[in-house]
Amino acid sequence: MIAAVFPGQGSQKPGMGKELFDAYSSAREVFSDVHDATHIDIEALCFEADEETLRQTQNAQLALFTCGVAAFRALLEHCPSLRVHAMAGHSVGEYTALASAGIVSVQEGARLVQRRGDLMARSGSLRAGTMAAVLGLDRDVLEQSCSAASQSESVVVIANDNCPGQMVVSGDTAAVERLQKIASEKGAKRVILLNVSGAFHSPLMEDPATAMGEALKPEFFRDSRDVRVYSNVAADRVDGATAWPDLLEAQLRSPVRWTESVQNMIRDGVTVFVECGAGEVLSGLIRRIAKERGAGSGERGEGSAEIHTLSVYDSASLEQAVSAMSEFRVHA
Repeated sequence: MIAAVFPGQGSQKPGMGKELFDAYSSAREVFSDVHDATHIDIEALCFEADEETLRQTQNAQLALFTCGVAAFRALLEHCPSLRVHAMAGHSVGEYTALASAGIVSVQEGARLVQRRGDLMARSGSLRAGTMAAVLGLDRDVLEQSCSAASQSESVVVIANDNCPGQMVVSGDTAAVERLQKIASEKGAKRVILLNVSGAFHSPLMEDPATAMGEALKPEFFRDSRDVRVYSNVAADRVDGATAWPDLLEAQLRSPVRWTESVQNMIRDGVTVFVECGAGEVLSGLIRRIAKERGAGSGERGEGSAEIHTLSVYDSASLEQAVSAMSEFRVHA
């Protein structure tokens, strides 16, 4: 089985999507739909903006959404027989997965991502907070460290469980600073403060999440009979479109359970993960998760299928992905 996965903030880079835009009409249609929905010159943002401009939350999220859907559509245009069984996205990438699966339209997805990016960009002005990457610490030890660093007036929680040994914490600035010291004392290899505008995926996002919930109308979502989409909040597949508004609202104040999501896709029979949009960040995480599970990329764990990771972000990577899937005999 094949899964398409879509990256979140941090994977963006100047010039993203340009080659696929030039080569595939389906990719150009996505850019046109996003422009019509948001009235933003998305071509200029993705192709011409410098790194600092593209790093801004509202810009990064819309660019990643656009390029992710465009890459997936280009893949289907190149290989019409491709059957994708599952999808998931990391944080804002979840909107990309929903649009790619047809659960939400590209235009409505773009408007929702635009609203989400604006809310998250302004979140720090509502309640100041920050995030930090923690490397080399087990989840249970990090949870204990977060509890020890949290006090009545300031909290810190795990925001992203990306893969074994790589997690992100989020919360009030003072609590994150306390967590830095505690986690280092507990054996973390590194604790790195992130350049973000707020404490995403934490209880500090309650007000932005509520505002996002007002934009998430049930009528925007429709059922998909062909593709399973796995939720960050539930870490499992979601059956039926009616659950998505509540899940996407909760996502802003809840952790991204990426490790569990990938584990559950493998449990359900996924053996090939195709990362669409920008770079190979998720591919690296998936290889680490599969290795810990005993089914590493290029290896066969006891009782487990071999797991493969591929990426589609330009014409060359698309060609390589299609060729590899043909070798794996999973393209049809």
